[in-house]
Amino acid sequence: MRRTGVARRSFVLSAAGLLAAMTTAGDAVASPAGRRKGGGFPGAGEVRGMWIATVANIDWPSKPGLTAVRQEAELFGYLDRAVELRLNTVVLQVRPTADALWPSPYEPWADCLTGTQGKDPGWDPLGTAVRAAHDRSLELHAWFNPYRVANHTDPTRLVASHPARLNPGWTVPYGGKLYYNPGLPEVRRFVQDAMLDAVRRYDIDAVHWDDYFYPYPVAGQTFDDDAAYARYGGGFADRAAWRRDNIDRLVRETGERIRAIKPHVRFGISPFAVWRNQETDPLGSDTRAGVQTYDDLHADTRKWVKEGWIDYICPQIYWHIGQTAADYAKVLAWWSATVRGTGVELYVGEALYKAGDPAQAAAWQDPAELSRHLTLARNHQEAVGHVFFSGKSVMTDRIGAMRRVVADHYADRVRLYPERGRGRSGGRGRFPG
Repeated sequence: MRRTGVARRSFVLSAAGLLAAMTTAGDAVASPAGRRKGGGFPGAGEVRGMWIATVANIDWPSKPGLTAVRQEAELFGYLDRAVELRLNTVVLQVRPTADALWPSPYEPWADCLTGTQGKDPGWDPLGTAVRAAHDRSLELHAWFNPYRVANHTDPTRLVASHPARLNPGWTVPYGGKLYYNPGLPEVRRFVQDAMLDAVRRYDIDAVHWDDYFYPYPVAGQTFDDDAAYARYGGGFADRAAWRRDNIDRLVRETGERIRAIKPHVRFGISPFAVWRNQETDPLGSDTRAGVQTYDDLHADTRKWVKEGWIDYICPQIYWHIGQTAADYAKVLAWWSATVRGTGVELYVGEALYKAGDPAQAAAWQDPAELSRHLTLARNHQEAVGHVFFSGKSVMTDRIGAMRRVVADHYADRVRLYPERGRGRSGGRGRFPG
């Protein structure tokens, strides 16, 4: 998740008041409806989610090397907090840097767990997370990053058995990081296989990708895919068109394979929120963002929606209402119009991490800013949920912005799938919190 700038993307409810509200609120149930164009099954209720980032231990585990018992306790703390805040979805990052939070036959154990890539942590974090989430009537969306290999460029720092070391021609160093080359068909197939292993093994509710495809531009640097372009780029107008086709193929093929394996598992993507500025393309948004996914990341997010290749889109609209270069209200309206009539659901990525950050604009110092986002979204029937970045900010809630959202908008806890968790044993009453 990008968290900086446009180019990338006074009331505080008391704790006692929040607890009182939660213990008296009802529990609404939303059942799955019919199949839609994208392939999954939509819930009748709104999605209320939070991301839990594991790359570089942003959220969880709090640091590498904790015991399995401590890691599990921290994870359960996030899930319990989600229940307390009447959320219904957790988006857990399970493949942060071409490694895994489950015993994958394709890739090594993630170093965020033990501090050593490839070292067995002594438990199955993804399997545990799925069971624990469902026991709490939470959905678990497994969050994968397709192409990022490492937050450095030295392959020798990867575990010796890492596919990127065994296949050095698969990687490209760029901007201080190491990436798989999206232009290689064998890479595209491999990363799909690696991610889909989790779909086969676990009862996840969705496959979720973030905003990283081709890397964000770095001034003065070139992503060296000359050899792949020379071999596979014939028939395309230019390199940019070829690169977009590479990402299109990844998206389309992954969606098709998910539906072939488990038709009920949804496929969602959370991109940087500006497809193209209106000045670049009349179909674009009324924005002046420094990054446009179509041109800079070679990610044609609008096409994926119009073609119905995905089940939901969750653009990271990480700006405040009235922001000059990218106004939250205008970007939301553009996405609402884009998904209209496609059958693809729209959830909004919300920048909770900005609330109360003194480095941010004045609007983010107001605990009511995020609540106003949800109020505005009520005017767009296509917006059927919000996901908050990220877990640590949900837990600390620096200025009470999350508590304000709950007080203003989450009077009842909406369960998307009533057969989950306590519903399995007939317990469909109110949750204690």
